[in-house]
Amino acid sequence: MESSELERFEAVVLPHLDAAYTLARYLTRDADDAQDIVQEASLRAFRYFAGFRGSEPGEGRAWLLAIVRNTVRTWHDRNRHHAKATEFDEKLHSEGIADDHPEASAVRKSESEALREAIDRLPAEFREVIVLRELEGLSYKEISDVAGVPVGTVMSRLSRARRRLEEALCIVTEDC
Repeated sequence: MESSELERFEAVVLPHLDAAYTLARYLTRDADDAQDIVQEASLRAFRYFAGFRGSEPGEGRAWLLAIVRNTVRTWHDRNRHHAKATEFDEKLHSEGIADDHPEASAVRKSESEALREAIDRLPAEFREVIVLRELEGLSYKEISDVAGVPVGTVMSRLSRARRRLEEALCIVTEDC
């Protein structure tokens, strides 16, 4: 790869590695597997970067996340027999720990755990669109590109996923 292409790859793909990890983490439910998947997806992106024709900054993000999604699917196919569910470590993904009242911290932690568990219980196609939209901030079009489904399907899945999350959280918090 020429140095100009390498620089373009670094500018287009590397800034989105955190988003790639977040998606892989939610789809695999395992931090170590997510790291392996992001590494594999990054290698795939590097290998096929010459074919990438995106011109907008966000297109690199959607392209990389589509590769991550496909890599997760390949990983699932190869590892079905020893798939495991591992607890999500909130400390790894929190922006910081607030130094406030212990009771408020406990309530916040409980609510965060309830949301994480509700997301983890969603079927993969719903979990995927929730993570891409709500955690990664992708547009419906970008999610459509990543997931390989029409925008209408994205909208439908997102609506159903939000409804399921709301129902699950109402049951947990009894605040409906």
